[in-house]
This record gives sequence, C-alpha cells and structure tokens, in this order.
Amino acid sequence: MNDKPVKKTDLMNEAERNAYHTEKMKKKQEARNKILATKTEERGLLIVHTGKGKGKSTAAFGMVFRAIGHGMKVGVVQFVKGARDTGERDVLLKFPELVTINAMGEGFTRDTQDRQRDLAAARAAREQAKLLIADPEYKLVLLDELNICLRYDYLPLDEVVAFLKDKPADKHVIVTGRNAKDELIEIADLVTEMTEIKHHFRAGVKAQAGIEF
Repeated sequence: MNDKPVKKTDLMNEAERNAYHTEKMKKKQEARNKILATKTEERGLLIVHTGKGKGKSTAAFGMVFRAIGHGMKVGVVQFVKGARDTGERDVLLKFPELVTINAMGEGFTRDTQDRQRDLAAARAAREQAKLLIADPEYKLVLLDELNICLRYDYLPLDEVVAFLKDKPADKHVIVTGRNAKDELIEIADLVTEMTEIKHHFRAGVKAQAGIEF
C-alpha cells in the first residue's frame, strides 16, 4: 500500500504545472522584494567562521577574492598558519596593489612546542591586525585562525573583543577558527558554524594541494 500523499501538481498536466510554477515563483519574488526593500542599512560587518568542519578559512578567502573583484583593498593576518605555502596566498600575491598578506604564525602549537614563541607570534599578529583595521584604505580584514589564539589564551579575550567591537563602522572583519568564544559570537553580525559530516582524512587520505592548502 502506497501512503505517499498526492501533491497538487500530480493532478495537473504539463501546461498546468508550468503555469502553476510561474505563478508560485512570481509570488515568491514579490515577497522577497518586499523583504529586501526593508533592508536599507549598509555598514561593516564582523563575520565569524567557526566549527569543527573543514572550510572556515576557505570560505573566508572566498570573501577576500570577492572583495578584490570589487576593487576593495584587503588585509590578511594569519595568526597560526604561515610556515607552509598555500594556493590562496600564491593567488593573492598577484594583486599587491589590493592585498596585504601577513603570514605571522609559525604553525600550530604542536609544531612549535614553545609557548613563549606562540605568545610572541600571536601578539605581533594582533598588533598588525589593529593597524590594518584602523587604516581607512582597507575595506576588509581577515584574521585567520584568531580563534585558535583565543582558545589557548595567547591573547586577552576581553581586549580582542573590545577592539573588534570598536572597529570602524564601515570596516568588514572576518575571524576564523574552531571554538569561537561566546563573547566573540555575541558581538558578531554573521556567524557560520562548519559541521563535519565526513572527512577523507579519517579514511587515510593525506592533506593535498588544492584542497587543504
């Protein structure tokens, strides 16, 4: 016995379906246009990409490339990554008039195995981030893996939250890294959590050029 409910369109011929679809999409567009008409504010956003899933930095760099496409000047500060060359960095270096890249990390803490070096690198990256955010020429600043530094208490959370909260009104700032602090999420305008469903690494596949870096 088939208990699948009969849809309205199941009883229509092809011409009726097409007309029904056109009318339905017209109503959706009208509703969407009404919503868009109420969204009039334009300002700089604080964006957070977090979660255990892959793609946080990748999505952030996608925004960087989009901004470049609009002729916007972009600053990138990498708080953890830096030792390894990446495809994103190689592409961005082709746009020196629009992008400033600061790869200031020395790798993950398991790589350095030296907390004082990690602290010094995080502090230097923080100061560079402040300069870029304060500079009116830069329209978007990416703080890649800042959340990692906050997770390990390499930087004072309250201080970081304060300077991000007080950023220039027209400045877009993106923060990436898993385990974003609640205080950061609270002041953010847009927060996306990447959820891992399946990862090839668990099947023995190593990190590969063009995918991981």
